[in-house]
Amino acid sequence: MKKYQELFRTIPLFRGITDQEREIMLDCLRAREQRFSADSVILLAGQVADCVGIVLEGQAQVIREEFSGNRTILTALGPGDLFAEAFACASGEHKTLPVTVLAITESVVLLMDYRKILHACPSGCSFHQKLVENMLAVVADKNLMLNRRLGHLSKRSTREKLLSYLSEQATLHDSADFYIPFDRQELADYLCVERSAMSAVLSKLRAEGLLEVERNHFYLKSSWEVV
Repeated sequence: MKKYQELFRTIPLFRGITDQEREIMLDCLRAREQRFSADSVILLAGQVADCVGIVLEGQAQVIREEFSGNRTILTALGPGDLFAEAFACASGEHKTLPVTVLAITESVVLLMDYRKILHACPSGCSFHQKLVENMLAVVADKNLMLNRRLGHLSKRSTREKLLSYLSEQATLHDSADFYIPFDRQELADYLCVERSAMSAVLSKLRAEGLLEVERNHFYLKSSWEVV
């Protein structure tokens, strides 16, 4: 896993843990790399979450599919992002995945045994406590992220949902010029709106001179704050 050393150093789960300690830790966690082709399932809704995953290469999405066939995108995942940590650390019936993790492009993921994260290994690694602390911080950050998404979805209109999401993205990128991790249909799924209605709103915002958009690239104009 040496090719991913630089990426590992940026992952919050391993914050404060040296390269040497991490190599020992990944062995203790029974970490394994697995490659997935585009549009293949990494974790399937209904199965028991028995591992925590990290995207090493490619792009993935966490989605919820209804019996009717409707799909909601809960979050997009890229290199360094964790997934399934909340479900793996839950107890009883809550360990069953209500969502599917889908590889959008050809991807490589690292899967780790969650039990080895929650319980110290027999060798008593001195850095294991730091790993547990980092996991708690990751779960807390994910909770805050979900709360932000609920803030978008709580808006009444498609326009308000879009404005809320795009304003947040500009803040996160610290720039009015940014890319989002969704295409047009995926953005509609993420915001739980009809694609046609959302496209109409985007066209109107562009006509009003509030933004420029090309595929998943957005540029918010200086007049944005008057909205």
